[in-house]
Amino acid sequence: MADSETHDTATDVSNDSTETTSDEATRIGVDVGGTFTDVALSVDDRLVTAKVPSTDPQHLGVLEGLYKACERADIDPSEIDEFAHAMTVSVNALLERGGAKTALVTTEGFRDVLEIGRQDRPDLYDLEAEKPEPVVPRERRFEIDERTTPAGVETPVDPEDVRDLAATLRDRDVEAVAICLLHAYADPENEQLVAETLREELEVPVSASNEVLAEFREFERTSTTAVDAYVRPAIDTYVGRLVEEAEDAGVPAPQIMQANGGIADPETVREHAVTTTMSGPAAGVVGAAATVDDDDTEGLVTFDMGGTSSDVSLVRDGQAARTTDAEIAGLPIRTPMVDVNTVGAGGGSIAWVDAGGALRVGPQSSGADPGPACYGRGGTDPTVTDANVVLGYIGPETALGGEMTLDVEAAHDALERLAEEAGLESALEAARGVYRVANATMTRTIRSVTVERGHDPREFALVAFGGAGPMHATALADSLEVNRVVVPRPGGVLSAFGLLAADESYDAVRTVGVGLDGAETARLEDVYDDLVEDVLADASDREAARVERAADCRYAGQSFELTVPVDESFDRTAVATRFHEAHEQAYGYAMEESIEIVNLRATATVPGTDPVVRHDGAGDALVGTREAHFPGIGTEPRKATVYARDRLEAGATISGPAVLEQAESTTVVPPTWAGEILADGTLVLTREGVDN
Repeated sequence: MADSETHDTATDVSNDSTETTSDEATRIGVDVGGTFTDVALSVDDRLVTAKVPSTDPQHLGVLEGLYKACERADIDPSEIDEFAHAMTVSVNALLERGGAKTALVTTEGFRDVLEIGRQDRPDLYDLEAEKPEPVVPRERRFEIDERTTPAGVETPVDPEDVRDLAATLRDRDVEAVAICLLHAYADPENEQLVAETLREELEVPVSASNEVLAEFREFERTSTTAVDAYVRPAIDTYVGRLVEEAEDAGVPAPQIMQANGGIADPETVREHAVTTTMSGPAAGVVGAAATVDDDDTEGLVTFDMGGTSSDVSLVRDGQAARTTDAEIAGLPIRTPMVDVNTVGAGGGSIAWVDAGGALRVGPQSSGADPGPACYGRGGTDPTVTDANVVLGYIGPETALGGEMTLDVEAAHDALERLAEEAGLESALEAARGVYRVANATMTRTIRSVTVERGHDPREFALVAFGGAGPMHATALADSLEVNRVVVPRPGGVLSAFGLLAADESYDAVRTVGVGLDGAETARLEDVYDDLVEDVLADASDREAARVERAADCRYAGQSFELTVPVDESFDRTAVATRFHEAHEQAYGYAMEESIEIVNLRATATVPGTDPVVRHDGAGDALVGTREAHFPGIGTEPRKATVYARDRLEAGATISGPAVLEQAESTTVVPPTWAGEILADGTLVLTREGVDN
């Protein structure tokens, strides 16, 4: 198979002795992407995978993939013991501005916080640059007379005012309400009264900032709360429908992947909808961390290239990097999430020529229907997948998923038209250009999470997955001088596989705003006790939960924080040492200024069970040879050996040029690279002549 642009495929890899022997439970993970829905099913001693086009509504594709995998595994869906799911419902609502008709209730005088935002501009030198439109327009932003200071409530809320406001909101037919009162993070009394009253008076979801994000910074707290309310009806409807459909099929209710890299029960995410943003990309990073050992490197750079976009993140010490400083569609969201950078360059990204005659790739995508021209389903736009066909990485004999014949001529025609428009000599030259441009875009994204954050990418291994990632990985590694590329065995559906490995995870935060030297340990411990109780209340098994504490710290006068771990007993010296080290790692220096503790955090984790994948390989792996072109390595085609990757035995070595095909993805090994199959089927590629 080629890349994530698979039409409909299900693969049972039990014939090559791929096993998941960590426990006897039958588990399934289903990840919805922008183009395709991926499935990984662990049953008995088998790992069964499937890939079907994503649908609208998404639950139809989820169920189709689930049934397809069960059919392939010859089991009934009712035999599934655990069901984990990642989706794009909330992020799609933000990107397409298709969320609920939302109202915002805030303190008198602060109605325009969402509009004003921060003083930074989307483009510093663009005089016509515009900020993203708020998810709540001004006519649906309402003020209420109240005042809370950091010292407590100064002006209480009048309940009658809230009831009058409820009548107004009812008349406006709002579908969700966000409440963000001034300083509610310090004392939520007024905000709680408003929330309780509106919940009594209205039949729509109400999101209160003290429940969503109990942190200071009014704009970010308001934005995050508004986003939660904006996507909540869509999440509530989708998850509720999926739970019902799963019940009808005899399948357990799905555990939902959150942006923080942990799963949670359906009711929790329905009440905290904002935590589901970046659900799918987080699952992919979790899958990479569970599959690849980073002991021999500084860490892992994860590179997930699917049909619509590419996602890049870091894994260090086996843990995915997390952030609380993220934006989606220009909207600040401050809930903890796996730190993923996304760029609109995937297998289905459309190549085009701009007004200046330059070749561009994405962010527009051909999607799954009609898809790239090579699908033969009516698509005519040239895409990255079509370029890979012309370059010889995807062969003319390839049948996508074993069901859809590849239309090589259509791919050449699409690239030929692009060549004419760009003033290039041939379809091959256009394909080379598309490949280079797409790779340059993804290389910049990798630099943004490594070099720009104080990390040397040469000290990391690049983990490539997604349908198209392994076709581009070595080219990116060459640009970054990375000497090791790892392609996990279930790389084509690693996000779905990651769902099988995910822990249950919950977060809580509260602003304290005290100097480290003068902080009262007893007060901090009281706050931690409350936070720990909050996260344990959501955990399915309090006794099994592992609780971690952390603090957001900064030097006095700074406007940004770094998060450092805090021991079970608060230790000032340890916190100070960790903060100095973290600051030097991030910015290259430490200071002797006093340290402030801004926020305290707690995370509860109920450990999951990592699936163990074993692979022996069986049969003749050699498929044949075909001509392939490698941009940057001469202009003449090279004869590449083609292998069926699933049949390569553990310990087998591969020298480039070679192409390794499997059901959900294709791996390209250029002439300057060589590879080895590990015991679990993982492919490790190294640059020839480099001692690894």
